[in-house]
Amino acid sequence: MCDLEGYRTGGTVHVVVNNQIGFTTNPAESRSSPYCTDVAKMVQAPIFHVNGDDPEAVVHVVDLAVEYREKFRHDVVIDMVCYRRYGHNEGDEPSYTQPLLYQKIKSHTSVARLYAETLVRSGTFSQADVETIWGEAKAVLEKAFDDSTDRTKAVLFGDSLSAPGAPRIEPAGDVRSQLLEVIRAVSTVPDGFEVHPKLRSVLKKRADYASGRPEIDWAGGEMLAFGRLLLRGVPVRLSGQDSGRGTFSHRHAILADHRTGKQLVPLNRVSERQARFEVLDSSLSENAILGFDFGYAVADPSSLVLWEAQFGDFANGAQVIIDQFISGSEQKWNQRCGLVLLLPHGQEGQGPEHSSARLERFLTLCAEDNLRVANVSTPAQYHHLLLRQMSGDERKPLIVMAPKSLLRSPRAVSTLDELADGSFQPVLDDPSFAPGAAAGVKRVVIASGKLVHELVAAREKEGRGDVAIVRLEQYYPFPGERLGEVLGRYEGAELVFAQEEPKNMGAWRFVREQFLEGQVPGLGGRSLCYAGRRPLASPAPGSHKIFDAEQRGLIAEALRTKG
Repeated sequence: MCDLEGYRTGGTVHVVVNNQIGFTTNPAESRSSPYCTDVAKMVQAPIFHVNGDDPEAVVHVVDLAVEYREKFRHDVVIDMVCYRRYGHNEGDEPSYTQPLLYQKIKSHTSVARLYAETLVRSGTFSQADVETIWGEAKAVLEKAFDDSTDRTKAVLFGDSLSAPGAPRIEPAGDVRSQLLEVIRAVSTVPDGFEVHPKLRSVLKKRADYASGRPEIDWAGGEMLAFGRLLLRGVPVRLSGQDSGRGTFSHRHAILADHRTGKQLVPLNRVSERQARFEVLDSSLSENAILGFDFGYAVADPSSLVLWEAQFGDFANGAQVIIDQFISGSEQKWNQRCGLVLLLPHGQEGQGPEHSSARLERFLTLCAEDNLRVANVSTPAQYHHLLLRQMSGDERKPLIVMAPKSLLRSPRAVSTLDELADGSFQPVLDDPSFAPGAAAGVKRVVIASGKLVHELVAAREKEGRGDVAIVRLEQYYPFPGERLGEVLGRYEGAELVFAQEEPKNMGAWRFVREQFLEGQVPGLGGRSLCYAGRRPLASPAPGSHKIFDAEQRGLIAEALRTKG
């Protein structure tokens, strides 16, 4: 990644502490190449191999590496060949797996003693000087150990790795005028710039947002949220596979001149005082890119940093980063992060590998207010969710079950007024039932995302006036109080949670647990029923015909009432 646009660091000095530990796998069994650093040859990085028993040689090599990095702004690698005297740790028995090596290490003089002998032989120090230095060094280490056990002296590192915040800008005009300013920028191109003929209609559609016809779709809601943040001085960084165009050809955040190939990023033309918008088509390594963007978000909390999976289940390739870093960095290291994960999710009949972002995995990671997990149903909700992410000083990772078919659904649209005047709501009540009309409701279906629109369409088709559909837009932190208020309106109605994921996946078990543990007040003794697919090993069927039948079945089950 060292020479990729958007992921350059200006050169990194990579240090391999090559300590030959073989309690799991001996070096000769762990790779096919002679050196563990041979992978760096791929980017033509210089590699220095140095003997760890020679401290002055190590210092010399470090000087060379830093000098090279400063001059050429390129990666450089140091392979310090050394050993670990006690194996994996002080309680280990390394001779179980490396008997010959550890016979030699046992009789081998330590690095500190070897260097001391060299200094004495050269006349640099006397033996007494060496022992004094040795005693002073041990005293420093002992004091550090003692201080580490004294809670009054222990220091937690918090935001020490964070860059200072970017200066905030007070945008001109009210929110509506700011939205119109963004619309003008993203719907026009400079004179002489010729967009692809098929994108002219996209630019016209963006321009028409200003008049309210057509209403704003998903990409429009996102684009206007980015624009509002940029006007406030909040830099925005979006990276992922095909993120410039958008996996589903919906975003078009980067335009290319049809004749010359020259690229244009309209969101960088909103205002002369705006922050920078960066959109990157990333390398095809989810693990590496998400790791990089996690570090970026930690180091620069003043920026909105988003990583987008091409499909939600591609996050599987970055599960280590999610489990070890994103989900618990604040609790483990007091290291806050506001990274946003956009994970296209939902049953569309595309087969098991392009359906599920594994919502259930993220919900099992939720505790101690560590994450935000959402599956929103409208562009306005998505718009305000992104704005909320950068409001105040608190930073939490945000997991968004992003849509696919909803990107172009005529039902998943919002008005300019909803973007200008609203705010994010973790629960949305059914607008079909005014307070006085709720008495006739026999069944309340709780659902999220794409399934909400399918349920509404089926209810309209069947003419069902006795079923209310409540939208659970945020799963965590679980909005139990608000959900209880909404459900309390429908006194005596059956309560059903509907999802399109199999019963052993999705949010069902998480939501049911909240109900069982009393997180949703005012239920009046009512329990929560399930409507959805049966437990399955695969997240989705491979046959589109089977998918259609299952989807129709679960929607019918969700709308069915006992009475």
